[in-house]
Amino acid sequence: MRRVAALCLPDWSIDRLRRTGAIPEPPPERAAADMSALAAAVADERANECSVPNTPGWRPGARWARGCADAVEAEIARLPAHQRPPMRELGRRSEAADHPFRALRPDEARGHVPFSLKDQPPAPPRRETMRAANPAPANPPVVTSLREGAKVVVHAACPAARALGLKRGLALTAARAMVPGLIVHPADPAADAAGLRRLAVALARKWSPAVAVGGEDLIFLDLTGVSHLFGGEAAMAARIVAVLGRAGHGARIAVAGTPGAAAALVRHGAPPGEPSFAAPRPRHAGMRQARQSNLADAPDFRIRHPRDDGNPYAPRRARQQEAAAATPDRVLLCPPGEDADWLAPLPAAALRLDSADVEMLRRFGIERIGQLAELPRGPLARRFARALERLDQALGRVAEPLDPVIPRTAIACRQGFLEPIATAEGIAHWLGELVPRLTAELAAAGLGARAIELVAERVDHVPQRLRIGLARASRDPAHILRLIARRIEEVEPGYGIDAMTLHVRRAEPLGPMPFDERLDAEAAPDLAPLIDAIANRIGMARLWRVRAVESDVPERSAAPAPPLAPDAAPPSRLAADDVRRLGDADHIPAWHPEWPRPARLLKRPERLDHVVAELPDRPPARFTWRGVSHRVVRADGPERIHGEWWRRLGEAHAVRDYFRVEDEDGRRYWLYRRGDGMRSVSGDLSWWLHGLFG
Repeated sequence: MRRVAALCLPDWSIDRLRRTGAIPEPPPERAAADMSALAAAVADERANECSVPNTPGWRPGARWARGCADAVEAEIARLPAHQRPPMRELGRRSEAADHPFRALRPDEARGHVPFSLKDQPPAPPRRETMRAANPAPANPPVVTSLREGAKVVVHAACPAARALGLKRGLALTAARAMVPGLIVHPADPAADAAGLRRLAVALARKWSPAVAVGGEDLIFLDLTGVSHLFGGEAAMAARIVAVLGRAGHGARIAVAGTPGAAAALVRHGAPPGEPSFAAPRPRHAGMRQARQSNLADAPDFRIRHPRDDGNPYAPRRARQQEAAAATPDRVLLCPPGEDADWLAPLPAAALRLDSADVEMLRRFGIERIGQLAELPRGPLARRFARALERLDQALGRVAEPLDPVIPRTAIACRQGFLEPIATAEGIAHWLGELVPRLTAELAAAGLGARAIELVAERVDHVPQRLRIGLARASRDPAHILRLIARRIEEVEPGYGIDAMTLHVRRAEPLGPMPFDERLDAEAAPDLAPLIDAIANRIGMARLWRVRAVESDVPERSAAPAPPLAPDAAPPSRLAADDVRRLGDADHIPAWHPEWPRPARLLKRPERLDHVVAELPDRPPARFTWRGVSHRVVRADGPERIHGEWWRRLGEAHAVRDYFRVEDEDGRRYWLYRRGDGMRSVSGDLSWWLHGLFG
């Protein structure tokens, strides 16, 4: 009998943002400390302590002495006047001490002080007062917004926001008016769908081979023939909910005979009058605990262990019991064969119908699934064909196959040997057999390899690993074999190699390659084979090219990039009301061709000494660099570059005047002077060398 589980994640969008860090986690609730267990110990300690308390803040005449002050004064009063001792002979005084901060005198306080600080309670700190006046919400409401046509609406809302009346489809302006402190994040439906698919793939690897995505927050799992591997349907469903809860996702799950029935139950809950499902007690590998009350005090004959109080399964059992106790209202099981009875009291919207179909059914007085099932099908076939189809799918009359996600399996080719091989010729021969098989599997999957690893299993069980990388996705067998064959000498066969395996460690989608139909057309040179050959010798990290960055400051106008990276990103599509459309040029290059730049730009500009130049805009006639004097014979400039004030405030008035100069030996340099030669705020007029021409 078929059994299907529907996993609903109502807060998937919010939980995904919270996991990525876009939404901060709510602070954990701190429970008040229970001091009742220490009451007996405190009372016993106070009974045996000295009569004079030795506690911080003790002083003569403190509160502990106030109780006996009346008795001492009465005893002294009973003595005759000539026998009463003076106060200096009594030692410590038995009266309450005055407040250490006394009230100021009227002349010091600029007026009469009508109160005493002794009688006033201490004022709370200012920060505590502000916190008490404006307490921060423990779980602030969070929603995501999405533009639909000309208005922005709420796309998803957290439980706190839904409790305040915010729901999907509500205008964002109305939501802000209803909740002033609302936190809004932009919605990303594509990222939500991709994340839900990744979760479905993870569930397919762990729980069920047939897992399908059923909507924006719904996943179907086919439990037929697999639930007994996890202790039954109840235990399996409880574990799935507990695992997702520990990962930060609130989930509900319902198990029924069809996907439609499971989806209806998981979204609209159990039918009225049905008790909530109680998750069973997880089983554990140890002695079964006594379930009868008369065996509760039975002795424990388990072997004691130095950890976990003699029970090595205690932490795991505690986690399982906590998960089972926390998921009774999130797991719902429909017994086999009772789908129709459980679906009858549910609303018609539980059949996954459109809002128009639900409204049409409501106009005809059909609000429950049971009412729709009892009506004759002939008169309803033309008007409610979609509703009847969904009803038949939920009741199992019409098949509803799932479109399962297929986890991508690792691509590898292995070849074992009857006799170990230990020569380079033998390794090269079998590589020639393995590489075409590997590229054939890549072509069948529509992928191209970016990283391939060769694992040679030796007789002494010490594997030899050889890894190559490709600058661009490829499945050319000749090119891949050539790259591996150049490094065969790095493999140490030892006493022999029993097997060889080629693993694809990283791959990318690779479709058909376009070509020019003209035979005489001049094709652009392909640098990928050359880059692969060099990078596999010196490392890909040491091979890079320079890309242009949109910045006027020279040291910020260049950045390293991969060898085959495009020269510039394609220009973004501008909106109709974007001010950048006012320009004449469609795209301004980052490096203008009329602004020559040196072939070598120093990492840090180097200061020049003994510079002779006329102000304000004349090039230098002589300068000294690294202890060598240079006389300038030709110069061009200046090219004035201003600082980027939006990056740092110190660059608001910074100015550089760049010159291209040539010395007596024909060497050309790129110099600049700080400042414009007229205003001191623009620079200190020092000279620096920033680059060298070819």
